[in-house]
Amino acid sequence: MARTRLYRDGKLIAEDFPAAEVSDHLEDPSSVVWLDLCLEHGDKLETVSEELNLHPLAVEDAVQPHERPKLDRYEHHLFLSAYKTGVDRGTGEIALIEVAAFVTRQALVTVRKSEQFRMDPVLQRWDASPDLAKHGVGFLLHGLVDYIVDSHFEAVQVLDDGIEGLQDLLFEERPPDHQVQRRSFELRRSLVLLRRVVLPMREVVNTLMRRDLHVVDEGMALYFQDVYDHVLRATEWTESLRDLVATILETNLTLQGNRMNSVMKKVTSWAAIIAVPTAVTGFYGQNVRFPGFGQWSGFVTSVIIMAGLSGGLYYIFRRHDWL
Repeated sequence: MARTRLYRDGKLIAEDFPAAEVSDHLEDPSSVVWLDLCLEHGDKLETVSEELNLHPLAVEDAVQPHERPKLDRYEHHLFLSAYKTGVDRGTGEIALIEVAAFVTRQALVTVRKSEQFRMDPVLQRWDASPDLAKHGVGFLLHGLVDYIVDSHFEAVQVLDDGIEGLQDLLFEERPPDHQVQRRSFELRRSLVLLRRVVLPMREVVNTLMRRDLHVVDEGMALYFQDVYDHVLRATEWTESLRDLVATILETNLTLQGNRMNSVMKKVTSWAAIIAVPTAVTGFYGQNVRFPGFGQWSGFVTSVIIMAGLSGGLYYIFRRHDWL
């Protein structure tokens, strides 16, 4: 069933009355009505659209999935489309939950695409500030938008924590390169999705604050300004995290290159050390006579040469931190 609320003169008068009574309550200029519909439960918009004179294009956008966050202005109402966000702390995967809203002078109609968008936290915000109910639809709209923006902020915070963990993983003594790369791409993908819903909210909230729309009065202006500040912070934070993930990927590649160079230095150093006894034994293995050929002194001389040159190379390489 559709959820409803009736405010009159800034006071909550009734709840959960039939949606068909909305138009009757709106005949009183002092009344403000909230109506919530969930398409997942089979709620229809036809009756509401006729009673509130909603534009067919706005109704179509409210029903269609995957609309971009926006605020459209029609003759008799405003249409808001936005997304609540959630993040899996384990994987960093973003979940986008869509909601639409029709805003008139006396009514706020929320249309949820899924039950995952819960209205209880919004109602708690309304009930926590009953003194603001006198500001009408602007008060109801603030609770909804503030809840959406706070979910964006929480998502950015979770992704920030994930990136900090990734930085710690990056500089471990033996970092798992495959895990770092996979985790980096997962976080970057989540940030791209988050940016798609966070960035347009800046324009949405800024437009709601326009005086010619007559939605936000002087009493609610400061509250919407606070929401706008949160939108700006979430947007800037998202952009900085995207740059940080890109930096982590570049740093990981650089560290991989440095580790490869270190390995190559060690391999080359040991190859040079091993080459000395190989060369000496190869020389003494010539099939011609030379000083010390077939004598004990020749063997001793070759051993001294091999040990001296190999030890000298080992000392030089260790001194230059090649081994």
